[in-house]
Amino acid sequence: MRLRSSFLAVCAASLLLTSAAHAGEKTLLHCFAWTSIKDASPADWDGFFKASDALPSKIKGITHVWYGKLAAPLTQYNVQAQGDAQQKLRSGEATPVTAQRVPRDWGMCMEMAGPDTLKAYDTDPYHKTWTDAYAKIRVEGTTTFNFVGQ
Repeated sequence: MRLRSSFLAVCAASLLLTSAAHAGEKTLLHCFAWTSIKDASPADWDGFFKASDALPSKIKGITHVWYGKLAAPLTQYNVQAQGDAQQKLRSGEATPVTAQRVPRDWGMCMEMAGPDTLKAYDTDPYHKTWTDAYAKIRVEGTTTFNFVGQ
């Protein structure tokens, strides 16, 4: 009986310590959503999945990747302004524009060791291999955001 209660106490302590270790991670999550190319081939998607799965082994500091179809698409608006309307828009002045709704239906997050990994990721040779595969399954443009652990 004493052995079982000691074992349970060790398990409970392990669970508490494991949970505390993950709270407030100091890692960076580099996340983005995109609009998929509707007629991308299964081979194009397989190439993207394979290239994405390899990121942690190819680029130092990337520890995990997640990707998939979004449960609810995000809406992005592309605003187009012609001529001097572009300058007026940037300065905050009211001006007529044309807006196009672009639904983002896929997303991906990469867990990275920190902001330095994000900087290095852009210049790593494997980044080009990955972006070549990514370009085959997405419409140009993404909605990108980064979470920095506190």
